Amino acid sequence: MAKVAIVGCGAMGSVYAALMASAGHEVHAVTLWADHAAAMREQGLRVEGASGDRTVRLASAGTTTEGIGPCDLVIIATKAFDVASAAARCAPLIGPGTVVQTIQNGLGSPEVAATVIDPDRIAVGVVGGFGASMRGPGHAHHNGLEMIRFGAFAGLPRERLEASAAIWDAAGFKVSLFDDLGRMVWEKLIMNVTFSGTTTLTGLTIGGVMADPEAWRVARGCAEEAIAVASAMGVTLQVGDPIEHIRRLGGKIPEARPSMLLDHRAGRRGEVEAINGAIPRLGRLCGVPTPVNDTVVALIKAREAAFPVTSDPERCPA
Repeated sequence: MAKVAIVGCGAMGSVYAALMASAGHEVHAVTLWADHAAAMREQGLRVEGASGDRTVRLASAGTTTEGIGPCDLVIIATKAFDVASAAARCAPLIGPGTVVQTIQNGLGSPEVAATVIDPDRIAVGVVGGFGASMRGPGHAHHNGLEMIRFGAFAGLPRERLEASAAIWDAAGFKVSLFDDLGRMVWEKLIMNVTFSGTTTLTGLTIGGVMADPEAWRVARGCAEEAIAVASAMGVTLQVGDPIEHIRRLGGKIPEARPSMLLDHRAGRRGEVEAINGAIPRLGRLCGVPTPVNDTVVALIKAREAAFPVTSDPERCPA
């Protein structure tokens, strides 16, 4: 079995941790949310939902990487804007054979991690169809368990990429490996772009957005702009009709509330810049107009400006 550290163990990270620990891996959880770390230590980590209902004991749970030591696999599962600090905290976890997987929404996280971690150690990951949320300290829920995709960021050898993926396979995740990172990332990004901003602004679930004609008109506009930008960048999406693909995946988790919506409801900064905000940035470079995403980003940022300032960005981790 493998030694695994999950840095940024919030809702999604808790799902990873629980299933990996259930499979017999030695799992160490790192989160800035002290109450969550204490609950995992004292009562164990409970995860319920599509994978069942389980409470597991982890090898350790804390707010720092101190004392964990080198791992076979390090998973950076923070918000996109926390990747730089998380990557810096990973140094004590990295040994000669360690693989570091970055798993964030949106674009740009592997590039940030690679400024402090050897790029040849990094695997880029995207996940979809989980709909994970926190029910409280030490307690996470998820609506689905659809996909995990990985690819080498730079020079990570194929055998090490496969070995890191095997850790997930052993825990029951559906893993696919990709050579085309652009396709891998954008096939997930178009889903995030469609629903993250629109659920945040409307308060609806994914299914609610698809069922409401006005909300879906905005969501579809966000998606169509993202698809146009991907095409202008030479990214080939192999999903058939992209809009039908988005609706099909969304239909599998209709009750899910994306993390951006959950953050917004809790008065926390979300990942709009890395998700919907990536489309206008790249659209300007490619000459593709993106008025819908521009508007969604502006509205969310205007509402976030009224949030109280907090010194604890992971008060309820994602």
